Amino acid sequence: MKAEYFLFNLFVIAGPLIMSFEKRIFFFSKWRYALPAVALVAAPFILWDALVTGRHWQFNSAYTFDFRFAGLPVEEWLFFFTVPFAALFVWEVIASYLPDRKSAAAQWFWILLLLCPLPGIVAIMHGKEYTALVLIFLGLAATLDYLFYLAATVGMNLICNSYLTARPVVLYEERYQLGMRLGTIPLEDFGYGFALISLTVILYERFKLRAHA
Repeated sequence: MKAEYFLFNLFVIAGPLIMSFEKRIFFFSKWRYALPAVALVAAPFILWDALVTGRHWQFNSAYTFDFRFAGLPVEEWLFFFTVPFAALFVWEVIASYLPDRKSAAAQWFWILLLLCPLPGIVAIMHGKEYTALVLIFLGLAATLDYLFYLAATVGMNLICNSYLTARPVVLYEERYQLGMRLGTIPLEDFGYGFALISLTVILYERFKLRAHA
């Protein structure tokens, strides 16, 4: 069904929109921080997507509308807004129910992320462009000194990417990757999703701090 990817985006955003008015979280009051954070992070990722579509991956026309802008289906543009927005909602839920997110294990994980650009350099020297770009973006996210709650990120990656790769909505060219998958999901997709979400959370929290400074 050609509307399937579009309906997926609606499904992702529906819950966070409806639950934004829940009394304990009241995410609606934070939309003024969330929306610019999502838009600013979406810009470089959409550019990245547009530059490599047709090389690193392509979109299955059986599940997307025919209209393309900058080589991307409109559903892919929506993805960079619906998924990060939903992730920020999950972040606020976690903040409400699990306020302590800085465990010793999390700090060690953050240190490992800082080292990601080093294997990224090695990967790009061997022609693994997607792998390299993901590692560099992960390093950037860690350098900006913020750590997203790991379990939530992995969970969202599993849900979203399992759908996109199992149908498949997105078709990958493995010569630009390591060729390693968890189920149907390329290993690099977990890093891609982590970078997208964590960079959005970084800006979101910065905007909130400035507003209350």
